[in-house]
Amino acid sequence: MYPIFHSILADKKGGEIFRLFTPWHFFYIFIALAAIVAVALYARKKGAEAGKRAAARFGTAAFALYIADFFLMPLAYGEIDIEKLPFHACTAMCVMCFLSRRVGWLKPWRIHFALLGFVSNFVYLIYPGGVMWHAVGPLSYRVIQTLVFHALMTVHCILTIAYEGKGMPFRRLIGDLAVIVAMTLWALVGNTLYCGTADGYSHDFNWFFVTADPFGMIEASTARIVMPFLNIALFFAVEAVVYLIYHAIARLARKKRG
Repeated sequence: MYPIFHSILADKKGGEIFRLFTPWHFFYIFIALAAIVAVALYARKKGAEAGKRAAARFGTAAFALYIADFFLMPLAYGEIDIEKLPFHACTAMCVMCFLSRRVGWLKPWRIHFALLGFVSNFVYLIYPGGVMWHAVGPLSYRVIQTLVFHALMTVHCILTIAYEGKGMPFRRLIGDLAVIVAMTLWALVGNTLYCGTADGYSHDFNWFFVTADPFGMIEASTARIVMPFLNIALFFAVEAVVYLIYHAIARLARKKRG
């Protein structure tokens, strides 16, 4: 059975490859935007509870796809890629968003997980560097799984914010900052545990970009000190902008209603 599944799931090399801002890239972005619009129209007709249920279903679908990937990766690549352990914000927030709907004490943090999840997954959807690095065909399992996962998470998070945000008061930013700091510390744990070289194993993951500058603009020794704090500041600033956009849209909606 392995050869059959491997031939289906293995990277497709040669011919057209997945590139930034090509029709295939825009297609995957369109999937996310179309889903958001479709659910918004559905919820407008059926009510906010329908929007909340849709958000939960998209979150469950993203989590299921994430877990399934660990079983499909050996068939696709002959190994499990530990890069996909939940130490990046995209995957970590997928797990936390899923748990926040099933673990009572995590429920108050759901909106904070969703906000960081939206920012991280949407940014990756716009710039999917991880799949472009492999230079594979746009219909390779690697591309489909990665882009669909980030699309599902983007939809889940934006719907959660829209239907469960409860006005997005600015005082809630304190909780958002706490989640970003916790994510940074968690990523540092992952990088400390799994980065290194021994007995043929050699990896340097830079999960959540806290140990090195992904753009190479900051010298390596300096980046190890600066990047955790810079990451916190940048993500917090972007999330504050999301609050401003949310309130601007809410203000326009109120004016439209009269």
